Amino acid sequence: MDEIVVGIDVGTTKICTLVGRVEEEAIRILGVGIEPSQGIKKGVIVDIGAASEAISRSVRKAEQTSGVEITGALVSLAGAHVSSVNSRGVVAVAGEAIDDIDVERAMDAARAVAIPHNREIIHIIPRGYVVDGEDGIRTPIGMHGYRLEVETHIITAAQATVQNLRECVAAAGVEVLHFILNPLASGEVVLTDAEREMGVVVCDIGGGTTDLAIYVDGQVWHTMVLAVGGNHITNDIAAGLRLPLDQAEEVKKKYGFALRSGVGAEEYFTLRTFGEEQPVEFSRQDLAYIIEARVEEIFQLALQEIKRSGYDGLLPAGMVLTGGASALPGIRTLASQVLGLPVRIAQPENLVGLVDQLRSPAYSTSVGLLYWAAALTEENIRLSPRGRSRRARGDAGDTLSPLKNWLKRLLP
Repeated sequence: MDEIVVGIDVGTTKICTLVGRVEEEAIRILGVGIEPSQGIKKGVIVDIGAASEAISRSVRKAEQTSGVEITGALVSLAGAHVSSVNSRGVVAVAGEAIDDIDVERAMDAARAVAIPHNREIIHIIPRGYVVDGEDGIRTPIGMHGYRLEVETHIITAAQATVQNLRECVAAAGVEVLHFILNPLASGEVVLTDAEREMGVVVCDIGGGTTDLAIYVDGQVWHTMVLAVGGNHITNDIAAGLRLPLDQAEEVKKKYGFALRSGVGAEEYFTLRTFGEEQPVEFSRQDLAYIIEARVEEIFQLALQEIKRSGYDGLLPAGMVLTGGASALPGIRTLASQVLGLPVRIAQPENLVGLVDQLRSPAYSTSVGLLYWAAALTEENIRLSPRGRSRRARGDAGDTLSPLKNWLKRLLP
């Protein structure tokens, strides 16, 4: 029987609930529920009642289109309250073959790092292992040694904020099975294996936040959430052109360009602004000037964070841009200029089912949650965490146990 998986992407601008069925070659989208966000600012719940209603409407829509009752789901997480720390765990082994229990003990030792009582661990990601001083080991199980070390990346979030989000989803009649950090969900559908191995940074620019994840040697090495996003661009346009926010959003989508140099001096558009009875003519270059200033700031902040991580010299694959704001024309060129890295824009690909609305960078996190859910479903563990490596059900005993254990270590 094909397994049903559900993901709820709780964003600043939209709530997207997806229901999928894991099939042999892909995840088929059975249900889609997209609703404008309410009660959420910069990825954080600011009005529990309004947020709960928006999530409920999204869930009901997905249930109606799929014919599936939603009781549990993976839920996205973002916001400036998210932080991360690297930790190392060391344990002694008996010189015999290292097994799952030894790896679990090493992970527990790494987890013993001091975490403030008001923080909640969201992910514990193994970056690499060291056996008797030999580093660069990805899977130590089966190797012989006396000392096992693991380097981990621990992602935490404000406990109260996480609990507020959990209660909002529960009010919709849905249990949160796991929280998944936005850029990790997006990375599952927009990155190639080669990019992960070479070194790449995922940049998911949403409405209220910009989410970063650095991958090196196939693993996540650093994560960060910046409290700035596409809504800030809209606010700048609204202030600069004296427009209502909804009209400023339309102007951004219809006439916006991230580079002033990419717009002709003779290009104009007309709008009716506050206090004016007749439409007023605006230059697209002036609009691009407003947008460019904010977008450049976003990438300058991203560059600062990349340099602060210390991994800026380990990113030959550059940056992969996704998220709703990445659809802004000219943004790839500006990002490349600011960062000095190759940049490409990515969106979910190879989708089947109800996918017309989902072929956009804005839904990378939403689709990525389904791939995580598929990997976490024990009945259908044949999909790898990246949704590509498939193994036969017949020899699931030994072949799949490393994947199960990896997933158990990744999510507390």
